[in-house]
Amino acid sequence: MIKKILVIGPSWVGDSVMAQPLYRRLHERHPGLELHVFAPAWTLPLLARMPEVARAHLNPFGHGQLRLLERWRVARQLAREKFDQVIVLPNSLKSALVPFFAGVPLRTGFIGESRYALLNDTRELDEKALPMMVERFCALAEPRQHAVSRPIPHPQLQVQATSQETALARLSLSTDRPIVAFCPGAEYGPAKRWPARHFAELARRFDAAGYAVWLFGSGKDREISDEIASLSGGLAVNLAGSTGLDEAIDLMGLIDIAVCNDSGLMHVAAALGKPLVALYGSSSPDFTPPLSDRAAVVSLNLDCSPCFERTCPLGHTDCLEKLMPEQVWNAAQKLLSSEPGKTIIPIHS
Repeated sequence: MIKKILVIGPSWVGDSVMAQPLYRRLHERHPGLELHVFAPAWTLPLLARMPEVARAHLNPFGHGQLRLLERWRVARQLAREKFDQVIVLPNSLKSALVPFFAGVPLRTGFIGESRYALLNDTRELDEKALPMMVERFCALAEPRQHAVSRPIPHPQLQVQATSQETALARLSLSTDRPIVAFCPGAEYGPAKRWPARHFAELARRFDAAGYAVWLFGSGKDREISDEIASLSGGLAVNLAGSTGLDEAIDLMGLIDIAVCNDSGLMHVAAALGKPLVALYGSSSPDFTPPLSDRAAVVSLNLDCSPCFERTCPLGHTDCLEKLMPEQVWNAAQKLLSSEPGKTIIPIHS
């Protein structure tokens, strides 16, 4: 009998990318599976590029919004799908309400926020055994007390050439030169953002080496991207806020290398299989690393980091302020030198 499973997806873009190995594992365990995902609007372009997902359902509830009656109404609509199981990835109490109201027979998730009454297949999280987020997600694909199936495959997003051509034409972009993508935003907070002046210096180096520099991000990243474009003397093309996530994914499928803060777009670049230099300050690559064999992590590993704070509690953000463009440049150079057929960036003096 073909199974029908609903996943309550994460709210963050990066977490949504890291959930894909779970979807793949569910298909391995249940041949012919019909997999649905309940997710917020801003993550839907990701699901559209994951062949494992048969259908996405809009999660209209923002962070902290209870809206109990509306949750019940949404749940009754989902109940018509007659799911066999639901897997709840967020650990909040609210995220388990819709599956409970929908009457899904098997409701799986980690205990989190005392959800005993809402879930009937609860798991206790062993953080030492499962230090990475992707491992925790994949653990929920297995029966209770079963180990995670390893190795865990990396996420892979699909893009279409026609969508790329449309985006290039709309934004008047050229692929005549090799392209480096900078992703200077980080939704979580400034303690994860490498300074604009450092990105600008790196832009000048890439431009001198023959690369076009494209800046990606949401409308919230427009200000720092404007600053980078200005400080670089206009060498960087600012696309932040000019594309939705769907077009950003398509355009990042054309790049030759990416330099990213620990952010959702970092995970997108990794899932597209692009060479990637990932910059870590207040967060840790031990928990949410770029899931790719073509990524280099650059971090100063200061005694005060990772602190996992949105803003630096010490007021200096040395973990990123003192991470110099030269270090990132060298990491990019080394990464590209190991790529067959890629242009090796010349040493910049």
